[in-house]
Amino acid sequence: MNTKSSKNVMIDASRIITEALVQSGADVFIGYPITPSNLFYSYSKERFPEFLAGPDEISVLQWMCGYSAAGKIPVTATAFPGLALMTETLNMAYMMELPMVLIITQRLGPSTGSATTGAQGDLKFLDGIISGGFPLPIFSPSNFNDAWTLSNKAVKTAIEFRTPVIILTSKELVMTQRSFNINLLEPLEQINRTPKVVEPPYKPYKAGKDRVPTFYPLGNNEYQTRFNASTHDNDGLIRKGTPESLANTWRLREKLEERINEYSFFELDADDGADDLIVTWGVSADASRDAINLLRKNGKKVSLLIVKTILPISQNIFNIIDSFKTVTFAEENMTGLYKEMIFGKRKNSKVKVATKFGSMLTPSEIEEIVN
Repeated sequence: MNTKSSKNVMIDASRIITEALVQSGADVFIGYPITPSNLFYSYSKERFPEFLAGPDEISVLQWMCGYSAAGKIPVTATAFPGLALMTETLNMAYMMELPMVLIITQRLGPSTGSATTGAQGDLKFLDGIISGGFPLPIFSPSNFNDAWTLSNKAVKTAIEFRTPVIILTSKELVMTQRSFNINLLEPLEQINRTPKVVEPPYKPYKAGKDRVPTFYPLGNNEYQTRFNASTHDNDGLIRKGTPESLANTWRLREKLEERINEYSFFELDADDGADDLIVTWGVSADASRDAINLLRKNGKKVSLLIVKTILPISQNIFNIIDSFKTVTFAEENMTGLYKEMIFGKRKNSKVKVATKFGSMLTPSEIEEIVN
């Protein structure tokens, strides 16, 4: 039983995510304003130990790489047009194995589209954003509680896996204020950044069984370290096509795929005996939760899967989906982008989509498709 007293405040997920990142140990916010991520910019000025206003999105991510290489955990927030400009540097950070957190607030596109209209349209771009199809951890909060806990997991994953991590949000979640009992939020763990024990000689890209090299920042007093965005060996030196350098590049995939269950999060509301499953993510989850209540009230047995680690997709998600006869995907985009990542574009008699473009999906619209 929850014995905490209530403390209801009007709040949005921008403030919750900002606070969670700071309490988790993020050091610096570097930003360039863009709608609908502007609230992160203003809240971060108040809360982060250090704040930098970049002249453009490319500079923002370049500066983040510098901070990360120096041992800091940098954070930024943007939307699709800004992310497009950051993409080359994001690939550099991925190859150099630099921990950092990027918040992406989805809005209606293409291009500048409608900056103040929500959407869930950036998923496929993110799926291929690292050249070569390498996986990138992407968390998507479905409500304020997720915004709090997944932000902590984002910092933890970035540090423990030495990788950029994305928090994928949407305009309604981060800009709409609602009454919320903040005492329901659990205390967060500040993520430990103590380097793992190293057996000399230290090599900056030599990994152990966990597939993640020990991180020592530039300027540390113990070891010489290097960061390299080109194909490199365990010493961080450019080597083209040697077995060691290619194995090092393969390791970037392996460290995230072999340990995927350590950072794969989802919520399954199982209804015993149900043949139908609704699969959803992000801002569409609230409408799906209400749809489930409507359907069950009318006697239909149906389960709900809310995916919170959107990418990479764990085998657990496939196993759950495969265990149902009929699956309905609820998303705010034209065709069901998450559905297409699971089943492709081919029609499948087992699969339905409840989608909406340009406005929010409603519970009754999901209920109608399921029925």
